[in-house]
Amino acid sequence: MQTQSATTRTHQSYFPMRVGILGFGGLGQAASRLLSGKQEMQWVVAADKSGYVFDANGLDADRCHQICQQYGSLGYDPERGHLSENSITTAIANAGNVDGYFLALPNLPNTFMASVVRQFVEAGWQGVLVDALKRTSAMEQILALTDELRDAGITYMTGCGATPGLLTAAASVAAQSFAEIHEVKITFGVGIANWDAYRATIREDIAHMPGYDVEKAHAMSDEEVVALLEQTNGILTLENMEHADDLMLEMAGIVSRDRVSVGGVVDTRNPQKPLSTNVKVTGRTFEGKISTHTFTLGDDTSMAANVCGTAFGYLKAGYKLYRQGMHGVFTAAEVMPAFVR
Repeated sequence: MQTQSATTRTHQSYFPMRVGILGFGGLGQAASRLLSGKQEMQWVVAADKSGYVFDANGLDADRCHQICQQYGSLGYDPERGHLSENSITTAIANAGNVDGYFLALPNLPNTFMASVVRQFVEAGWQGVLVDALKRTSAMEQILALTDELRDAGITYMTGCGATPGLLTAAASVAAQSFAEIHEVKITFGVGIANWDAYRATIREDIAHMPGYDVEKAHAMSDEEVVALLEQTNGILTLENMEHADDLMLEMAGIVSRDRVSVGGVVDTRNPQKPLSTNVKVTGRTFEGKISTHTFTLGDDTSMAANVCGTAFGYLKAGYKLYRQGMHGVFTAAEVMPAFVR
């Protein structure tokens, strides 16, 4: 007779996780579709700025998308929805025993993500949180909450999108071939059918352009964004971005942040990537050789696939840490993501 190993039994006792999605724009909706094909995670709650929806037996992505498209908020779902001016706080309080949340939220203003995290602490909630933060300064605010999160019993995975995230982790692995890292260069290409599907993401990208900052991008009306995209033919070219890959790789002891650069091209009118996304790690081996590793993402993996897949991989990894009593803040350069089946 075959018996299950202790490792297998332990793994099965952890899953499926009951998970939530905060933010239901382009990334949040893509995340819900990704979860539809997963057995180890059950999607039970989601919130947008005007309301939330909760079902302990699991939510249906198609239905939620239809509600949002027709009424503008998940809160209008006649059976499971609730309208609320404080949708995140209300969802946390009323969604029951949720194991983890993906914070698919816009980080405009720059203090927004940290303010959301404090809502979890104040609610006395315990579990795993994962974000896909971009800016170094925004991540520094999360890191400042490390002791508070540890004391609250929360395991927080930060910088777990595509970049920072997938490419940062790849750079961390690639660095192992070298005795000294000289440069990490991340170049990304993003193609989306229209900017309207990822409004918050596009605004965050605009904040990196010359002549713009977080406050100016946040204050722009939709009409002003459209006018800017008309001037650039829908293309945003971004160089030397304030991206938390630098902070994450420095914290991991791999390379100083001044040797990390991030830039790319976003086409807001075409789903095809304008260029291939890659990370290049250049360094010196112990034999004294100078070499470069290059990790390139397939052109047919979308931004949503690269961000959401990575985020849930880190949510699963974070849940294992949480179950072992390891609380506080961890980055994508410190922990290996776990594939969600």
